[in-house]
Amino acid sequence: MNRLLVALLSLIDAALAAAIGLAIALAPLTALWAFGLGGSADWGTLWPASATIWQLGHLVPVAVTLPDAYLAATGIDPSAGSFVLSLAPTVFALFTAVFAARSGARASRADAWGTGVASSTVVFAALAALVAVTGGNAVAATELWQAILFPTLFFAIPALVGAIVVEWREAGAGAVARLRDRVEAAAGGWGELPALAARGTAIVVAGFVGVGALAVAVAVVAGGAQVVSLFEAGHMDVAGVTVTALGQLAFLPTLIVWAAAFLAGPGFALGTSTSVSPVGTQLGVIPGIPVLGAVPQLDSPWFLLTALLPVALGALAGWAVRSRLVAHDEASPAPAAVAPWATPSLEGLIGAPPEARAAASDEPDDRFGVRFALTALIAVLSGAAAGLLARLTSGSLGPGRLAEVGAAPGPVALAVGLEVFVGAAILLLSPRRRSRDSTSHGGRSTSHDDRAASDGGRTWWRRDRGEDERTDAAPTTVDADDRAAAATRASVWDGRVGGDTASTRFGDIDSTDFRDSASVGFDPAAGRAEGSGRSFAVGDAAVEDATAEDAAAGDPATTPARAREDTAPLPPFVPRERGEGEPAPRRPSPLPPVD
Repeated sequence: MNRLLVALLSLIDAALAAAIGLAIALAPLTALWAFGLGGSADWGTLWPASATIWQLGHLVPVAVTLPDAYLAATGIDPSAGSFVLSLAPTVFALFTAVFAARSGARASRADAWGTGVASSTVVFAALAALVAVTGGNAVAATELWQAILFPTLFFAIPALVGAIVVEWREAGAGAVARLRDRVEAAAGGWGELPALAARGTAIVVAGFVGVGALAVAVAVVAGGAQVVSLFEAGHMDVAGVTVTALGQLAFLPTLIVWAAAFLAGPGFALGTSTSVSPVGTQLGVIPGIPVLGAVPQLDSPWFLLTALLPVALGALAGWAVRSRLVAHDEASPAPAAVAPWATPSLEGLIGAPPEARAAASDEPDDRFGVRFALTALIAVLSGAAAGLLARLTSGSLGPGRLAEVGAAPGPVALAVGLEVFVGAAILLLSPRRRSRDSTSHGGRSTSHDDRAASDGGRTWWRRDRGEDERTDAAPTTVDADDRAAAATRASVWDGRVGGDTASTRFGDIDSTDFRDSASVGFDPAAGRAEGSGRSFAVGDAAVEDATAEDAAAGDPATTPARAREDTAPLPPFVPRERGEGEPAPRRPSPLPPVD
């Protein structure tokens, strides 16, 4: 897509993100002005209030200074007339972040993510500056640089992350794609570490937020009577109830993080020297906000069992990434070298030799270092994410004791990190279970890993062909055709053999014919599989016998071979240059497209 068009679309995204966020703040105030005040007040004063709410929703601290006349009329202590309000209605920041991430993802799919992210960020920063300049007031003041920087960061960072994630998943060219290919090419399974750690962390964070939301719902239902009593104590009319309910919904993400911190163990505070945790609840005088009536009054040690929920989330993440590790190991091709003696018949009689079993133990199935690093990385990232959420949902709600409200980031990060590590370690660091089809031959146990090492990867080709993997019964033929077919496929992908000569046909060859052979190999230059006594032409309709005596005796190797079903002609791999303006090929995304 044209870069100018991407820049224009990103500009529209940024303008919509700012406009809709401001409208969400302005709409309830307009309803209150129309129905609660009867339209008698100046509507122009609603804009500074809406701008301040929008800025507070993006974590911009607001310095509140109440007029002296108001303090005298209400009897409020003058020392409480000035305070900092920093507990944010995080629904505004959440909306901006989601909108920015979608914009960055679309710019990435248009192959111009740098242009899209940069242009949308500049536009959003300009709009934030416009709001800061025009929305100032004497009662609730903000620092100009904070009013511009904080909302811009809440747009720029998610947009950049969304673009990079899509580039990492789907891009076929570019700096991110080159970095991804270099990382994934790391040997020993370390190339899988970043993607699996990100997947595991996403599972833990999503579960952390999910259990917090469930806890909020249960608490509101259980404390519904107290919530209703606080609404009634406020003597509010319909407009007041509506505005109060909408204001509480704006703090819903904050309440969810508080509940999740409670389940993790550290809990949260509703003022200085207060605590709400599974150990117990210690509260003094709290604001008469109706939703705070759902705060549980606990004195039972059984609530400490809620700390098992993050452990379960860690176990779930460990199971998810471990299953992908196992799937990757099973799909990875084994080494191509095949020992001359390693026929299934001999393997069934004498089992794999010590060197083959040692090679099997070195395979990626037992990559303990990778799995330990993955466990630690998931725990660290999950703890950091939980601590960041706690920091974003804590702050000051008023003067005096209300200066400390929310969950402490440090204890929450430490608790979640340790609990997730325990759960993930249960799944990721436990020993790999051997295959159930392990059998004993002649007093020697031959496991699935031993057989995979001894047959030099033929089990992998059989799995690809859909054939039976069992090697308990000694077969009567050697899979020389498998070896030649594998070499042919590799040569086709390397561009050395054309697709019209990629099909391989062999007759049934008795295993005794190879008892004196040193090796069976494939010469890509000659297009032939060569043994010590025979020469097999790739793509021919018959097999050339080395001796005329065998042909006269009716050797099965000289009979016309049956066509193989799994070696249909493959097209040759011919790289070509991309035309001008043609986008780079992209990986198929496992996620649904973003509109």
